[in-house]
Amino acid sequence: MPTPDITEPDAGTGTGSGSSSADWHECRITLPAAHNWLVLDLAVEQPETWAWSVAEEHFPAAAVASVVPAASATSPADVLVEWREAFAADVLWYWTVAARQKALCASLLTPQGGGVAAFYCVRELAGIPSASLRLDVLRAEAEQAEGPYFRPPEVTEVELPLGSALRVHRLEPTDPEADSGTVVEGVAHYVLPRAYPTALECRLLWGAPGLGEELGKMADELAESVRLV
Repeated sequence: MPTPDITEPDAGTGTGSGSSSADWHECRITLPAAHNWLVLDLAVEQPETWAWSVAEEHFPAAAVASVVPAASATSPADVLVEWREAFAADVLWYWTVAARQKALCASLLTPQGGGVAAFYCVRELAGIPSASLRLDVLRAEAEQAEGPYFRPPEVTEVELPLGSALRVHRLEPTDPEADSGTVVEGVAHYVLPRAYPTALECRLLWGAPGLGEELGKMADELAESVRLV
């Protein structure tokens, strides 16, 4: 499998990443309502500084003026710093996850003035033998994956512009050792591109309850947009 070399985001289409493959060089996605998304710059050399800069943009000084009462013991400036610090920490955490996974594309759903609502990441699944690049093999692995899960994963086969794919919908605890508590929900598409002997994982994760149907559709829309060029 080729090891991706991260490059600058592809303007206007979401995110992009280079690859050492002679067959394809970038992974691109089209982000729905792009103004609500933050593209993770995986090429940045100082991620902490970058995360703080995007936090400053995400929470301008005027953002707290209408939410902090004039008589409050906490000043708007202090609230602003707290919001920015929390947001920067979240962005850096997701950036680290994406970088560690050698993501091809990674973005956060972050409506202006709010926190991180969802995380989208596309990565190449390295180390899969050519003989195993089949949907039945991927399905067997998905159905046999160890939980704990709050319900059995929903596994279906779909056809995407890029190629055949396995769609897996899961609910699981954020703490793998727990069987209750905070839940993370996700829809992953495991794609076998027709033109290339590889496999991709395209996954949208979120923690907000009650948004499964809406964000599940968004995950499908994002997977439909993924292309290798």
